[in-house]
Amino acid sequence: MTNAAAPQPKSGQSKSGSNSWSQWPDANGRFGEFGGRYVAETLMPLVLDLEREYRAAKADPKFQEEFDWLLEHYVGRPSPLYYAERMTQHFGGAKIYFKRDELNHTGAHKINNCIGQVLLARRMGKTRIIAETGAGQHGVATATICARFGLPCVVFMGETDVERQKPNVFRMKLLGAEIVPVSSGTGTLKDAMNEALRDWVTNVSNTFYVIGTAAGPHPYPEIVRDFQSVIGREAREQILKQEGRLPDALVAAIGGGSNAIGLFHPFIEDEGVKMIGVEAGGHGVDTPMHAASLTGGQPGILHGNRTYLLQDANGQIIDAHSISAGLDYPGIGPEHAFLHEMGRAEYRTCTDKEALDAFQLVTRLEGIIPALEPAHALARVGDVAKELGKDGLIIMNMCGRGDKDIFAVAGHLGMKI
Repeated sequence: MTNAAAPQPKSGQSKSGSNSWSQWPDANGRFGEFGGRYVAETLMPLVLDLEREYRAAKADPKFQEEFDWLLEHYVGRPSPLYYAERMTQHFGGAKIYFKRDELNHTGAHKINNCIGQVLLARRMGKTRIIAETGAGQHGVATATICARFGLPCVVFMGETDVERQKPNVFRMKLLGAEIVPVSSGTGTLKDAMNEALRDWVTNVSNTFYVIGTAAGPHPYPEIVRDFQSVIGREAREQILKQEGRLPDALVAAIGGGSNAIGLFHPFIEDEGVKMIGVEAGGHGVDTPMHAASLTGGQPGILHGNRTYLLQDANGQIIDAHSISAGLDYPGIGPEHAFLHEMGRAEYRTCTDKEALDAFQLVTRLEGIIPALEPAHALARVGDVAKELGKDGLIIMNMCGRGDKDIFAVAGHLGMKI
């Protein structure tokens, strides 16, 4: 395994930040001490080729035109910025807006990134697509785009997640994808990603790995961030139009961190805008049953990058737990680790019970059934609203809808469907 990374760069930033946030990642794929490329020798040429091709695509107006066209006409962007009036009244504090990415085609934010990466795969002449998935939203989005372009798609999914996300498994099969259940470990997202990486090494010549979270070896964290930043760019324009000013706080759920970094990044230079990520606290961060890597983890290396991980005293990865299949990952994207270290973003936690309560609350108050992932963010929105007071403004990313979770939620609530 090699790491194409030079010695640590100077941050150029204080805890309060500076005007240099946009320089990250550096030329070596580093966000300060985090990120990098820790991959097998057989993958290093492909990873370097991917970076070169991505740089060329960014500079190619035709690539951007096709990407933008698909976002508008296939995905249905821009997604609305919705004033959650009854939620605002309920908490009695700041005005709460939802960035409604659950209204995207396929029901989540994941498709923004999948379109971009599959376009890159076609540009590189790859004829087979693989992906990992937890909650199934990334798998569904990848299978959807592969169906659109007539590409074979293989999705690796932990057996535990296959069972609790049956609606999405069926959707992927309808779309023509091959589902590979992964039984190793806890049969969740980490294990699915391990198997996808093994497949990639074996089939490197014709296969493109569409990574769904803002992690993995460089340039994946940057690629995912850039394709997901459409969320924040739209939200910025929309809040200025509706309120005449920027929000006081952004709130988003955090697993690996793709939806959060997509919302945060276009506001990163605006030091007056708080950025709050919400990790999955499971049964509580004082127990072994959680997925809060920043709150309860330490820096280490997993899946090609250095970041905060849940690990024991010997550096062995500890299994994560969350009621949400999309959040039970024992790590976090390297840019989030960097933002945490530099004090630019704040990361809180939410327990399984709090997420279930928030899931029901927003459904009853706003008529919006959220996925369990954004339900974690919803659980902390009330706290932030009260902290900011009635003059405050909050944007929360509603990154997925709850169709996929209704059977799991019913089970947790002891209800029969």
